[in-house]
Amino acid sequence: MIAVAMGLTMLGLVMLFSAGVTKDAHSLLIKQIIWIGLSVFIFLYVAFVDLNWLKNKTWWVFGFCLLALALTLVPGIGVKVNGAQRWIGIGPLRVQPSEFAKIGLVLGLASFFSDNQREIKSFIRGFLFPSAIIGMICGLIILQPDFGTCFLCGAVGATLMFQSGVSLKWLLPVGGLAILAFSILVYFDPVRIRRVTSFLDVEANANDSAYQLWQGMLAFGVGGIQGVGLGMGRQQMHFLPEAHTDFIFPVIGEELGLICTMAILLCFLFLFLLVGWKLRQAPRLYEYLLAMGALLFVCLQAIINMGVVTGSMPTKGMSLPFISYGGSNLMVTFVFLGIIVNVFRKWDNPGLLKPREIKEI
Repeated sequence: MIAVAMGLTMLGLVMLFSAGVTKDAHSLLIKQIIWIGLSVFIFLYVAFVDLNWLKNKTWWVFGFCLLALALTLVPGIGVKVNGAQRWIGIGPLRVQPSEFAKIGLVLGLASFFSDNQREIKSFIRGFLFPSAIIGMICGLIILQPDFGTCFLCGAVGATLMFQSGVSLKWLLPVGGLAILAFSILVYFDPVRIRRVTSFLDVEANANDSAYQLWQGMLAFGVGGIQGVGLGMGRQQMHFLPEAHTDFIFPVIGEELGLICTMAILLCFLFLFLLVGWKLRQAPRLYEYLLAMGALLFVCLQAIINMGVVTGSMPTKGMSLPFISYGGSNLMVTFVFLGIIVNVFRKWDNPGLLKPREIKEI
């Protein structure tokens, strides 16, 4: 699992240098290497941290995530780029709190459900409270606005609720209402509804709102099965915007071809099947939800990114885990990888499992 993750990361460095030719490739490469170093360091810390200690700090982490999300909306603190105020400027660095809010969401739901297992079927503690946890995160994210991350957090949160045993008689109707409300917000947002209409007819909008998607699809077509060769692609040469971030997958398709893109897809499929199979042996709900939440965030984000750049989903600025340029997402992805490794390490070593305390009556 670690070998696959590091292989994808190294491929990302190579393609970043190729895709960043118009954006000072050397500078981007150095920044990404620094982020990778920090991410690996944090991965090692998370992989060996005491999960019981982490559980005790859950609500501090969750509260910090909410505070960071709220600060992005404060003028002078939040940084606005392309009409979205999703970043906090810290000197020359920009941090995206919505990425770290994913960690707070997973920790919060895992801790809450493990502490309230006997009341999961109840309405108040089994449905209302966890819905409020998800709603606080998603509400602040959509105010930025960031519809894609909001949808991703809502989907992962609802899946964890279902996996925990929440009654479908509440989950299905409220989930349907949430999707309806989300669709209404998209409909009345001119930028988002334009992306949807462009997605429905890409060729007709190839020179307008669907320009980026059209250029990405052309890159896949030019690459064919074997690709045109590393560093020989044309789309990143002023044709494909954001080629080093959201649309790095088409650059890989053009230069390395269908064989490499299918290999990347199989790598994410391997991670999903490996972790999912191992989760069948989960001894406790807390560790199960931690690993499941981490897995869903990594794999669903990869699916959304690949779906967007291939024209299977409406355009959304969501990076490809391990590969796309960007420090916040890379660091959070390695945190999730560290959580999975920590959970598996604890299961494989029974001595790390602390016996449940029995209180004297």
